[in-house]
Amino acid sequence: MARILVLGAGFAGLWAALGAARKRDEIGARAVDTEILVVDRNAYHNIRVRNYEVDLGDVALPLKDLLDPVDVRHRVAEVAAIDPATRAVTIKTGAGAEVLSYDRLVLTTGSELVRPAISGLAAHGFDVDTYEAAMRLDAHLAALGKQPPSEARASVAIIGAGFTGIEVAAEMPAKLAHAGITGDHRVILIDPNPVVGATFGALGRPVISEALATLGVETRLNVRVRAVGAVSITLDSGEIIPTKTVVWCAGMRASPLAASLPARRDALGRIKVDHTMRVEGLPDVFAAGDVAACLIDGEHPTVMSCQFARPMGRFAGHNVVADLFGEKLLPLNIDWYVTVLDLGAWGALYTTGWDREVHTTGAAAKLTKQTINQQRIYPPRNGDRAALLAAAAPTIQTAPPTKS
Repeated sequence: MARILVLGAGFAGLWAALGAARKRDEIGARAVDTEILVVDRNAYHNIRVRNYEVDLGDVALPLKDLLDPVDVRHRVAEVAAIDPATRAVTIKTGAGAEVLSYDRLVLTTGSELVRPAISGLAAHGFDVDTYEAAMRLDAHLAALGKQPPSEARASVAIIGAGFTGIEVAAEMPAKLAHAGITGDHRVILIDPNPVVGATFGALGRPVISEALATLGVETRLNVRVRAVGAVSITLDSGEIIPTKTVVWCAGMRASPLAASLPARRDALGRIKVDHTMRVEGLPDVFAAGDVAACLIDGEHPTVMSCQFARPMGRFAGHNVVADLFGEKLLPLNIDWYVTVLDLGAWGALYTTGWDREVHTTGAAAKLTKQTINQQRIYPPRNGDRAALLAAAAPTIQTAPPTKS
């Protein structure tokens, strides 16, 4: 029996598994005995892009509800090593190490936050990189809400003024209120760049600045963090900010497993793949999502976002089965790019194109963001096999419409 091994159950991994199941069904009797096995450290699919939000009650979806209906197996384990020469993957569980063989591999282990060796960061810092980390931050804020008022209790320092840092900062006033930290508070966004949202370009930055100012978010730019303590953070400017909550949002890098493969990688550690999601030089290995990089329109590399991870996963899943059974592979080409940045109670910013021209702002853009976060990026959840397989078709969605 042939085995397709999917490593990771994030946006790319989930859709790769569903896409593979769909193609297996399409092939029919020849493929019926092909096993599709997903390995992830968690038993759930995290809607990771929502980890900054106030309500985390609907961001961890049990894999059994999504994969069991389409006959995809899944195991909870850590992936320790990949050996493409022998087509073997070593995993680790509570029972010890185990080696899994494969006929085709799909690497979708995603990205992770870069955590530099800053004094006190590991002991006192928080993040929203994973569901577990986001829940830990919320528990921390809830505990602070029961403490006596103080400046450090009501102040939050967010490090990194990129996409995630901005969204965390914009949502933080609501998160503080939800935790019972009412009255005066401070939210400080810190970044070594001279501007907030350096990658957004000149067109969107004024909108971001307006929103943050309206929300009362302070900024500290052109500075780096020197040390993180239990009740304060020290900047290299010499400023000491009283705070019991430091949220690290600075920098992402591909999963370290990418470095274990003999393949070309980019500056973010992502494996180079062609438009079928096959890893260059490794014919039995495909990769998708944040761990992979593809010149998606022939010019621009994919971005670490669910906007690219989901279709990359669908095509990888389709193609890995097609390749196994000698059928034609489908190339993935995406000719549009948008960003929809959540700006908390102020609204949102919707930009189009690689130059990020402003499309919609405020309440209208917020409705689009809510549709994306609460509907568009979710798989069918009623356990219906046909619906799950239909959603995994190797097609490209159109850009999200403006809501009004």
